[in-house]
Amino acid sequence: MTLFPSPSQASYLRLVRASAWYDLVVTAGFATPWSYALVHSLLSSAGDALGLGVLPERDPVQTLYANLMGSVVVVWAVLRLRRTLPVHGVYDGAARVLFSAWLAYALATGAPALLWPFLAVEVTWGVIQLAPWWRLGGRDRNRTGVHRFAGDSLNHSGTRPC
Repeated sequence: MTLFPSPSQASYLRLVRASAWYDLVVTAGFATPWSYALVHSLLSSAGDALGLGVLPERDPVQTLYANLMGSVVVVWAVLRLRRTLPVHGVYDGAARVLFSAWLAYALATGAPALLWPFLAVEVTWGVIQLAPWWRLGGRDRNRTGVHRFAGDSLNHSGTRPC
């Protein structure tokens, strides 16, 4: 397997699925108030033990946003696992670029260093999912579906119906 397989190769779909599994495992604990309380406590304890800082005390609004993030990411991960398409790698890569920007902003404005490993992982997943598309340039995009956007009519295989 090459480091950056073509989006039309099966190995690229394995990368998209692997990122979905990562998301499912890492964010499932954020999806409910009860599991988030445990994750928050574990992350704060780990940050304290490693000298990376602790998370701020939980409050209802923070919990709501953590639950929103966890719920949306879990649903997005399940979609990528159940119906993996090359274009999912583009959208996931774009989402990781955005999330990485906001993680970097949080770190630059005083968030605990505990977030650095998460930033490194997000940037890595973003690069390995977007690099194959950058490498393609304008070639082969019709076969892989990157030119399709919301509103286009696609069938279940990700192609336009005849």
